[in-house]
Amino acid sequence: MTHSDQPRPLQARASGPLTGKVRVPGDKSISHRALILGALAVGETRISGLLEGEDVLNTAKSMQALGARVERTGDFAWKVQGVGVGGFAQPKAPLDFGNSGTGCRLVMGAVAGCPISAVFDGDASLRSRPMRRILDPLEKMGARVVSGGEGGRLPLTVQGARDPLPITYRTPVASAQIKSAVLLAGLAAPGTTTVIESEASRNHTELMLKHFGADITSVQEGQHGRRITLVGEPELHGANVVVPADPSSAAFPIVAALVVEGSDIVLSDVMTNPLRTGLFTTLREMGASIEESEVRGDAGEPMARLRVRASKLRGVEVPPERAPSMIDEYLVLAVAASFAEGTTIMRGLQELRVKESDRLEATAAMLRVNGVKVEVSGDDLIVEGRGHVPGGGTVATHMDHRIAMSALVMGCASDQPVTVDDTAFIATSFPDFIPMMRSLGAEFS
Repeated sequence: MTHSDQPRPLQARASGPLTGKVRVPGDKSISHRALILGALAVGETRISGLLEGEDVLNTAKSMQALGARVERTGDFAWKVQGVGVGGFAQPKAPLDFGNSGTGCRLVMGAVAGCPISAVFDGDASLRSRPMRRILDPLEKMGARVVSGGEGGRLPLTVQGARDPLPITYRTPVASAQIKSAVLLAGLAAPGTTTVIESEASRNHTELMLKHFGADITSVQEGQHGRRITLVGEPELHGANVVVPADPSSAAFPIVAALVVEGSDIVLSDVMTNPLRTGLFTTLREMGASIEESEVRGDAGEPMARLRVRASKLRGVEVPPERAPSMIDEYLVLAVAASFAEGTTIMRGLQELRVKESDRLEATAAMLRVNGVKVEVSGDDLIVEGRGHVPGGGTVATHMDHRIAMSALVMGCASDQPVTVDDTAFIATSFPDFIPMMRSLGAEFS
């Protein structure tokens, strides 16, 4: 599956009530990690519910290139035969991560602890994203950047450490990618690797390391932080992983159902890890009807069935400390805020400036072109909701899948249709988004 050079525009118009029951794709964060830890374990790992979008498939290919046996055994079902911690083989060709910053940065960490060198590359969007803050701690552990673009941009050649050193590292920002890269490199280091966060980021890597048999602890540090300690050189064993449905993908049908009058939908197996559900918390504060039932857990990750009904929303203030638990959801939250009555202020969104695009400016542009009053003030986004959205605009997606999906959700309830300049990139995270939304009753043409 590759991006064609032809843009694929699409228009969303106001639809009747959205109804039905769906399961959104498997969580991308869990899918990447299940493949990587399966490859670093000894024995066989079976994964069900894997997200089969381009980003995750590129991680699967890179695990094969590094010597693990990875095969698809059925729909969303995969099997990984691992090589053990530190056991990666020298890849014969560059590892191409396409659009995926997560896959690229996590695998950099895993490679940094192995005595091999690998070339990391990606598409134009990924090549423009700086990798320096991942590379800094990895160099302290003994890895070297042999060649690369300015500011640590791809393509990059990383020479892993022959004898990796355990370090204690305080992350400069709340970033699950930095933390995960250090922990994955730390697997191959003797002694204890410690990561200290002043703001807790997503804990998927810690939960899954434990599931695969690592000796890892996480304790509170200060008011909002965590101190994560990993004992190096464990024997990870293959494990079974059920990938829960992705809350970041669920965000789109959820917001659509909230803003399209008369809607009533059910989403199954949605991950409800509290470090990922900032959006659900915020929407409930705005007056959203989102009910949880059938709560269960797998690989340390909780999941539940969500029933979502159309709701009258009101503006709220979203505190900056909530940002790490919903960093990918602010785009679609901004759409919900546009349909709310009153002002919504989202504080502390500096992380959005270093995503696939400058998502803060791109989100504001998406709202403005559709007649919503919006202001970017420093790192805050301020949306003036008036209970309805005029629409009628064409949204520039900047090759960003989440902007494309957020704009299409907006069009489901706006006064005039909303046009998206290109939907090709939706496939990176949510290949079935358009047919799934149509199955609920959305009108896209």
